[in-house]
Amino acid sequence: MQRPEIYLFDDSFSALDYETDALLRAALAEETAESTVVIVAQRVSTIRDADRIVVLDAGRVVGTGRHHELMADNETYREIVLSQLTEAEAA
Repeated sequence: MQRPEIYLFDDSFSALDYETDALLRAALAEETAESTVVIVAQRVSTIRDADRIVVLDAGRVVGTGRHHELMADNETYREIVLSQLTEAEAA
């Protein structure tokens, strides 16, 4: 069976507890290593290690980049992150 080139997870992880979320993402990382993965998420921990994060505000793109870039340059992303994580966790 051939693996898909693209996987789309639309807010699939939000109902999971943090530990299960992390375990599932780790398992999926192996399975999807050669594919493009698009994750729609509200939980920062689900997407913080992504190659590219797209930040939406009221349906409009207000930023793109990696976690550390957006933390430095995008107030909307920074506000979202700090509403979910401590400053130390967000670093």
